Amino acid sequence: MELIQKYFPNLSEQQCRQFEMLKALYEDWNQKINVISRKDIENLYEHHVLHSLAIAKGLRFKEGTKILDFGTGGGFPGIPLAIMFPECQFKLIDGTGKKIHVATEVANAIGLENCHPEHLRGEEEKGLYDFVVSRAVMPLPDLVKIVRKNISKKQQNALPNGILVLKGGELQHEIQPFKRIVQVDDIHNWFSEEWFKKKYLLYVPI
Repeated sequence: MELIQKYFPNLSEQQCRQFEMLKALYEDWNQKINVISRKDIENLYEHHVLHSLAIAKGLRFKEGTKILDFGTGGGFPGIPLAIMFPECQFKLIDGTGKKIHVATEVANAIGLENCHPEHLRGEEEKGLYDFVVSRAVMPLPDLVKIVRKNISKKQQNALPNGILVLKGGELQHEIQPFKRIVQVDDIHNWFSEEWFKKKYLLYVPI
């Protein structure tokens, strides 16, 4: 939890409480339904919560922004972002019902009213959003193909509407089709921990 406050020192009491509650909740649920690898649950705040919040370093969503978390798994990056931006609306979708069950239970337990998990595949989602966020669910060209239909034309943020994706490793091949428009931010410039080396936030306007 100190790690979150290190990079986001202006959190409200409620936000601190919500972030703090995540550890016990995910440890408990992870024993029943494996949403985070057993070895990695110890690194919940660094590898999952803080990693998700790299999106908040890339863009401060304006009040009223609608965000779709595509392939949320157990609630990443959607739940940390919903805590960070209580004035925005988040829909979290995943094709695996058990994972969405965990995300729903965690969101309810911490009192997140702006977060709506649903068991749904991306192809079935019909809503319009300012941004789609995702954590390494599939190659970027495939993701763009599926969610293009879900990007609203109405603009209200500092960046034009589009896709914000957390990725790691070698990206040249993946971003090639978007090389003229893609923005690649090195997360290690924001978070100094070793684990964030070669981790990136990709932004593609749609």
